[in-house]
Amino acid sequence: MELTDKMQAFVMHCGEMGSRWGFNRTIGQMYALLLISEEPLSANELSQTLHISRGNVSMGIKELNSWQLIATRHKPGDRKEYYQPAGSIWQMANRVFEQRRKREIDPTLSLLRDNFLDEPRDQQERYAQQRLLEIHDLLEMITEWASELQRLSPEKLSTLMKLGAGVSKILDFRDKLSSKERGES
Repeated sequence: MELTDKMQAFVMHCGEMGSRWGFNRTIGQMYALLLISEEPLSANELSQTLHISRGNVSMGIKELNSWQLIATRHKPGDRKEYYQPAGSIWQMANRVFEQRRKREIDPTLSLLRDNFLDEPRDQQERYAQQRLLEIHDLLEMITEWASELQRLSPEKLSTLMKLGAGVSKILDFRDKLSSKERGES
Protein backbone atom coordinates (compact mmCIF):
# COMPACT_ATOMS: atom_id res chain seq x y z
CA MET A 1 0.00 0.00 0.00
CA GLU A 2 1.35 3.41 -0.95
CA LEU A 3 0.67 6.23 1.52
CA THR A 4 0.25 9.85 0.50
CA ASP A 5 2.01 12.52 2.56
CA LYS A 6 -1.23 13.29 4.43
CA MET A 7 -1.90 9.62 5.13
CA GLN A 8 1.70 9.17 6.30
CA ALA A 9 1.39 12.20 8.61
CA PHE A 10 -1.79 10.76 10.15
CA VAL A 11 -0.24 7.33 10.69
CA MET A 12 2.89 8.83 12.28
CA HIS A 13 0.80 11.12 14.50
CA CYS A 14 -1.29 8.18 15.72
CA GLY A 15 1.92 6.36 16.50
CA GLU A 16 3.01 9.23 18.71
CA MET A 17 -0.44 9.37 20.30
CA GLY A 18 -0.43 5.62 20.94
CA SER A 19 1.39 5.94 24.25
CA ARG A 20 -1.22 8.43 25.44
CA TRP A 21 -3.99 6.01 24.47
CA GLY A 22 -2.40 3.14 26.34
CA PHE A 23 -0.34 1.29 23.73
CA ASN A 24 2.99 1.77 21.97
CA ARG A 25 3.95 3.75 18.86
CA THR A 26 3.95 0.77 16.48
CA ILE A 27 0.49 -0.35 17.55
CA GLY A 28 -0.80 3.21 17.13
CA GLN A 29 0.61 3.29 13.61
CA MET A 30 -0.84 -0.10 12.75
CA TYR A 31 -4.29 0.87 13.94
CA ALA A 32 -4.17 4.20 12.12
CA LEU A 33 -3.21 2.44 8.90
CA LEU A 34 -6.09 -0.02 9.29
CA LEU A 35 -8.48 2.87 9.98
CA ILE A 36 -7.65 4.70 6.77
CA SER A 37 -7.34 1.62 4.56
CA GLU A 38 -10.38 0.96 2.40
CA GLU A 39 -9.58 -2.76 2.24
CA PRO A 40 -8.47 -5.11 5.04
CA LEU A 41 -4.67 -5.53 5.20
CA SER A 42 -2.55 -8.61 5.73
CA ALA A 43 0.29 -8.77 8.23
CA ASN A 44 2.74 -8.59 5.29
CA GLU A 45 1.08 -5.43 3.97
CA LEU A 46 1.20 -3.84 7.43
CA SER A 47 4.86 -4.78 7.76
CA GLN A 48 5.86 -3.49 4.33
CA THR A 49 3.85 -0.26 4.48
CA LEU A 50 5.05 0.70 7.97
CA HIS A 51 8.59 -0.67 7.49
CA ILE A 52 8.39 -2.77 10.65
CA SER A 53 9.24 -6.41 11.27
CA ARG A 54 6.69 -9.18 10.96
CA GLY A 55 7.37 -9.98 14.62
CA ASN A 56 6.32 -6.45 15.60
CA VAL A 57 3.22 -6.79 13.44
CA SER A 58 2.32 -10.12 15.08
CA MET A 59 2.70 -8.64 18.57
CA GLY A 60 0.71 -5.57 17.51
CA ILE A 61 -2.10 -7.70 16.12
CA LYS A 62 -2.29 -9.62 19.41
CA GLU A 63 -2.46 -6.35 21.34
CA LEU A 64 -5.10 -4.83 19.05
CA ASN A 65 -7.10 -8.06 19.35
CA SER A 66 -6.88 -7.89 23.14
CA TRP A 67 -8.32 -4.37 22.97
CA GLN A 68 -11.02 -5.73 20.58
CA LEU A 69 -10.12 -3.03 18.07
CA ILE A 70 -9.59 -5.20 14.98
CA ALA A 71 -11.45 -7.96 13.19
CA THR A 72 -9.87 -10.76 11.21
CA ARG A 73 -11.12 -11.48 7.69
CA HIS A 74 -10.35 -14.14 5.13
CA LYS A 75 -10.48 -13.83 1.37
CA PRO A 76 -11.74 -16.76 -0.69
CA GLY A 77 -8.85 -18.84 -2.00
CA ASP A 78 -6.29 -17.02 0.18
CA ARG A 79 -4.87 -18.59 3.35
CA LYS A 80 -3.67 -15.26 4.77
CA GLU A 81 -5.55 -13.40 7.45
CA TYR A 82 -6.55 -9.83 6.79
CA TYR A 83 -7.27 -7.19 9.41
CA GLN A 84 -9.62 -4.25 9.60
CA PRO A 85 -11.05 -2.06 12.35
CA ALA A 86 -13.78 -3.77 14.36
CA GLY A 87 -16.80 -1.51 14.14
CA SER A 88 -17.38 2.19 13.86
CA ILE A 89 -15.30 5.06 15.19
CA TRP A 90 -17.80 5.41 18.07
CA GLN A 91 -17.41 1.72 18.93
CA MET A 92 -13.61 2.12 18.80
CA ALA A 93 -13.78 5.05 21.21
CA ASN A 94 -15.97 3.03 23.57
CA ARG A 95 -13.60 0.05 23.47
CA VAL A 96 -10.56 2.23 24.15
CA PHE A 97 -12.33 3.89 27.06
CA GLU A 98 -13.50 0.54 28.43
CA GLN A 99 -10.01 -0.98 28.23
CA ARG A 100 -8.44 2.07 29.85
CA ARG A 101 -11.05 1.94 32.60
CA LYS A 102 -10.23 -1.72 33.25
CA ARG A 103 -6.47 -1.12 33.17
CA GLU A 104 -6.27 2.23 34.99
CA ILE A 105 -9.40 3.32 36.84
CA ASP A 106 -10.61 -0.03 38.22
CA PRO A 107 -7.27 -0.89 39.91
CA THR A 108 -7.16 2.62 41.41
CA LEU A 109 -10.69 2.27 42.77
CA SER A 110 -9.80 -1.12 44.18
CA LEU A 111 -6.73 0.27 45.94
CA LEU A 112 -8.77 3.16 47.35
CA ARG A 113 -11.52 0.83 48.62
CA ASP A 114 -8.91 -1.36 50.33
CA ASN A 115 -7.55 1.74 52.04
CA PHE A 116 -10.97 2.42 53.62
CA LEU A 117 -11.11 -1.00 55.30
CA ASP A 118 -8.79 0.10 58.11
CA GLU A 119 -9.55 2.79 60.64
CA PRO A 120 -7.15 5.72 60.50
CA ARG A 121 -4.49 5.62 63.23
CA ASP A 122 -4.18 9.36 63.72
CA GLN A 123 -5.25 12.76 62.41
CA GLN A 124 -2.76 12.61 59.53
CA GLU A 125 -4.22 9.30 58.30
CA ARG A 126 -7.78 10.62 58.80
CA TYR A 127 -6.96 13.60 56.61
CA ALA A 128 -5.28 11.40 53.98
CA GLN A 129 -8.21 9.00 54.02
CA GLN A 130 -10.67 11.88 53.54
CA ARG A 131 -8.71 13.09 50.50
CA LEU A 132 -8.59 9.54 49.12
CA LEU A 133 -12.35 9.29 49.61
CA GLU A 134 -12.77 12.46 47.52
CA ILE A 135 -10.63 10.91 44.76
CA HIS A 136 -12.65 7.68 45.01
CA ASP A 137 -15.97 9.51 44.78
CA LEU A 138 -14.79 11.54 41.78
CA LEU A 139 -13.58 8.42 39.94
CA GLU A 140 -16.85 6.62 40.74
CA MET A 141 -18.86 9.56 39.42
CA ILE A 142 -16.78 9.75 36.24
CA THR A 143 -17.06 5.99 35.72
CA GLU A 144 -20.84 6.01 36.18
CA TRP A 145 -21.22 9.02 33.89
CA ALA A 146 -19.02 7.44 31.21
CA SER A 147 -20.98 4.17 31.45
CA GLU A 148 -24.20 6.10 30.86
CA LEU A 149 -22.63 7.83 27.86
CA GLN A 150 -21.50 4.49 26.45
CA ARG A 151 -25.11 3.27 26.46
CA LEU A 152 -26.22 6.14 24.22
CA SER A 153 -26.49 5.69 20.48
CA PRO A 154 -23.88 7.57 18.44
CA GLU A 155 -26.61 9.96 17.30
CA LYS A 156 -27.72 10.81 20.85
CA LEU A 157 -24.13 11.09 22.04
CA SER A 158 -23.31 13.44 19.18
CA THR A 159 -26.32 15.60 20.05
CA LEU A 160 -25.33 15.64 23.73
CA MET A 161 -21.79 16.69 22.86
CA LYS A 162 -23.12 19.52 20.67
CA LEU A 163 -25.24 20.69 23.61
CA GLY A 164 -22.18 20.86 25.90
CA ALA A 165 -21.63 24.62 25.96
CA GLY A 166 -25.37 25.26 26.01
CA VAL A 167 -25.84 23.08 29.09
CA SER A 168 -23.06 25.00 30.84
CA LYS A 169 -24.83 28.30 30.06
CA ILE A 170 -28.12 26.92 31.40
CA LEU A 171 -26.43 25.83 34.63
CA ASP A 172 -24.78 29.27 34.99
CA PHE A 173 -28.16 30.94 34.45
CA ARG A 174 -29.77 28.64 37.04
CA ASP A 175 -27.03 29.53 39.54
CA LYS A 176 -27.62 33.26 38.95
CA LEU A 177 -31.36 32.82 39.51
CA SER A 178 -30.73 30.85 42.71
CA SER A 179 -28.36 33.57 43.97
CA LYS A 180 -30.98 36.27 43.31
CA GLU A 181 -33.66 34.24 45.09
CA ARG A 182 -31.39 33.95 48.14
CA GLY A 183 -30.77 37.70 48.04
CA GLU A 184 -27.15 37.40 46.97
CA SER A 185 -25.72 39.78 44.39
